[in-house]
Amino acid sequence: MPDSTRPPLVRVEPLGCSFEAPDSLTILEAAGFANLRLPRSCRNGTCRTCICRLVSGTVSYTIEWPGLSREEKAEGFILPCVAVAETDLVIDVPDASEA
Repeated sequence: MPDSTRPPLVRVEPLGCSFEAPDSLTILEAAGFANLRLPRSCRNGTCRTCICRLVSGTVSYTIEWPGLSREEKAEGFILPCVAVAETDLVIDVPDASEA
């Protein structure tokens, strides 16, 4: 049974680090507060610098149509700069690093 009192936990692979991602922050913002660097540039869902694969979990978006094709969404790609974790997540971000 999930613990509804804590924010979703996001695990970044292959780095192996995890951080809490409250619904008041995008995944990119929450990673920054946890001293993790994810690729980024525009921070508004258009440049696609932050694109990564969602291995497990569910996200919602802060904008109506992030810069992903239907095919990319179907293949599990997300844009962490405009995505909010709805559940615990595992994301595949090869270029992630500790700040």
